[in-house]
Amino acid sequence: MKKDIILAGVGGQGILTIATIIGHAAATAGVNLKQAEVHGMSQRGGSVVTFVRFGDKVNEPVVEEGQADVIIAFERLEALRYSHFLKKDGVLVVNDCRIDPMTVVIGAKTYPENILEGLKETHKVYSIDGMEIAKSLGNSKVLNSVVLGFAAKHIGFDENDWLEIIEKTVPAKTIDINKEAFARGYNA
Repeated sequence: MKKDIILAGVGGQGILTIATIIGHAAATAGVNLKQAEVHGMSQRGGSVVTFVRFGDKVNEPVVEEGQADVIIAFERLEALRYSHFLKKDGVLVVNDCRIDPMTVVIGAKTYPENILEGLKETHKVYSIDGMEIAKSLGNSKVLNSVVLGFAAKHIGFDENDWLEIIEKTVPAKTIDINKEAFARGYNA
């Protein structure tokens, strides 16, 4: 099994936690793992991207353009921003939400319209409203677990393995809600 994965989103969406969970899943499966994180102004809502690569032999952590098997985007614009990294038969998993970057907030740029529709013309795109599911659970902070659950079928590993890793990774007081969020995403 070999996978090149990109996680892209906005600071505060829990992307680094999801990268850790995916890394633990790969390590538990006994495959070679490399990760790299790029933080923009992540604490101020800026772009965050993480590369996770695993397989029998992985030499470097960075996924090259056109080589990602899976891109998990936690926001539409981030999906567009990193879509050129997806390989021809790769999968783009998108949390269907809009978070305006600072350039849009101050009026210097406009947020692109019809992002998902445009991406679907050239890529295999799966989208979910993860925030709606997280809010239905009473905690918007589990958005990342919902999106991971939705993307998990494209990454590999058994559902129970994912749930065990979540239990070992997230804070003890949030285990149950994160496992439920993952399950809701997985079954969406």
